[in-house]
Amino acid sequence: MKKRSMKKISELMEAAAGGALPVVRGIDDSRLGGPTPCAEYDVRALISHLSQVVVNFTALAAREEAEFGETPDAVTGDWRDRFGAQTAALVDAWARPGAEEGTAGAMGFPARTVGHMVLGDLTVHAWDLARATGQEFVPDADVVDELAPAMAAMAPKAREAKVFGEPFPVPEGASPFARVLALTGRDPDWRPARG
Repeated sequence: MKKRSMKKISELMEAAAGGALPVVRGIDDSRLGGPTPCAEYDVRALISHLSQVVVNFTALAAREEAEFGETPDAVTGDWRDRFGAQTAALVDAWARPGAEEGTAGAMGFPARTVGHMVLGDLTVHAWDLARATGQEFVPDADVVDELAPAMAAMAPKAREAKVFGEPFPVPEGASPFARVLALTGRDPDWRPARG
């Protein structure tokens, strides 16, 4: 049995952001209206959602209020560079002393659990965007090791809240990341329909 590393959440976020950034930067404007594995979002809406998540979870690390209401359109101006700055701020906020301790957010979740939420969004949505736009995405192995049990623990409540879909069936030998995707209700083999 492989022993899980107890890396700081900020180190894992840095690795996850490092995987997500090239995907976001590699999105061509012609792909913004295309479908994603997240059925309710096209590429543009998913970029905006992910940007909002990153900004809100930066605030949560500092024990500030987060605004999850209306999602502003993030695909304006130098949005690719702005996403890079936002993820850098996220990593910095979670690297501050005490960020992983106690509780964070209005629901009073343990701070590390809150960190797992944004780690999951960064990693899974980077895969969504890569698949939607014909790019490669290989998640960091330590991030997947951390996410697998964390997402499994979150799954029942996440399904209740309609954040995860029903688990997608995967074969016996599926990779750890394919299992994480399936847990959220995604088909790990999803590709956009050829039109």
